[in-house]
Amino acid sequence: MISRAEAEALDRADPLAPLRQRVVIANPSRLYLDGNSLGRLPVATRVRLQQVIDAEWGEGLVESWAQWIDLDKRLGDKLACHFLGAAAGEVLVSDSTTVNLYKLVGAAVASGKTVLVTDGDNFPTDRYVLQGWAQQLGVTLNVFASHPVYGPQAAEVATALRHVPHGTALVCLSHVSYRSGALADMAAINAVVHQAGGWVLWDLCHAVGAVPIALHATGTELAVGCTYKYLNGGPGAPAFLYVRRDLQETLRSPIWGWFGQRDQFAFGAQYQPAPGVQRFATGTPPVVAMAAIEPGLDLLLEAGLERLRHKSIALTALLIALYDAWLAPYGFTLGTPREPQRRGSHVALRHPEAYRISRALLRAGVVVDFREPDTLRCGLAPLYTRFVDVWEAMDRLRTLMATQAYTAFSPTRARVT
Repeated sequence: MISRAEAEALDRADPLAPLRQRVVIANPSRLYLDGNSLGRLPVATRVRLQQVIDAEWGEGLVESWAQWIDLDKRLGDKLACHFLGAAAGEVLVSDSTTVNLYKLVGAAVASGKTVLVTDGDNFPTDRYVLQGWAQQLGVTLNVFASHPVYGPQAAEVATALRHVPHGTALVCLSHVSYRSGALADMAAINAVVHQAGGWVLWDLCHAVGAVPIALHATGTELAVGCTYKYLNGGPGAPAFLYVRRDLQETLRSPIWGWFGQRDQFAFGAQYQPAPGVQRFATGTPPVVAMAAIEPGLDLLLEAGLERLRHKSIALTALLIALYDAWLAPYGFTLGTPREPQRRGSHVALRHPEAYRISRALLRAGVVVDFREPDTLRCGLAPLYTRFVDVWEAMDRLRTLMATQAYTAFSPTRARVT
């Protein structure tokens, strides 16, 4: 089993190690394994926000809209070209993931995709949006069971589509499972859906910035994602949506707002959707929150997505090895695929007492999160997570299991877990 000294040696050899200084780490002894919920604050974001607040807002006031007006498209182009395997003009930073999902599902239903398909373990907001559209419009919602560790498979999707009329399906899935960290085979699933004449809407929230994404190469029609996890855009940072270029002029958002209007400053009496992906914009965007996104994107691009993925695989492999050696004897089971190519950047550890263990870990200075019914999620953001952080966190976990320190904590759930 790897020793602490060996973990420290891995950190010394890590080409990304210097970039850890470029994010805010207020308490180095507090081990943060929750980057899949909220990424750390880039140092450059403080500088950028000060500029927006003091110079652009404080001094420039309304004249600063000349540089703000296209921020949603400019950030979208950076995401498209460098993170999503898409093209400029196909991604828009806008609203929240839930609202973007609502818009894209509504547009797809209006275009004839009247059978909505998802798996029962998809992220709740995705399932709720689909349930809402199904109830409002009376369209069909098919929910299939997926593997609790490996997530939805192409064969399962094919079975779910077996009796769906050709060309009517919209399949909504997560690229990386929020609970298990399983990485779905986007190309294989897309191929199955396209064979049935359907479209796929991918939720990229737990994938973007952590795993390779190839929307164009896989023929993906629609996608949504957030910017506050591995992209480090800040709590509640605006999300993004993707609409493949050939679909943009035929789809229309169910939410009509003046930023999606063809000539918004003509203030016309009738709504006319703007050309391209801009038609999926709604109201005035939150400029300060949007401005906080770009420094995180630039930092990840400096790190290099291939190097980030390489380190992510190594970090998660280390945690799994420590689980095998230290934690399995205490009743834990692994809730994440062992195969590197089948997992994202977080590892799920399952235990009947997972909630109380998560509270005990917080007291011990280890930040993870709990997901019902029995999962500890360890999010290993490769930009700033060290190998020694993983080693030390798992060492603290095995200590509190050996001492049963978690039994001192109440099983009553807090509102935020």
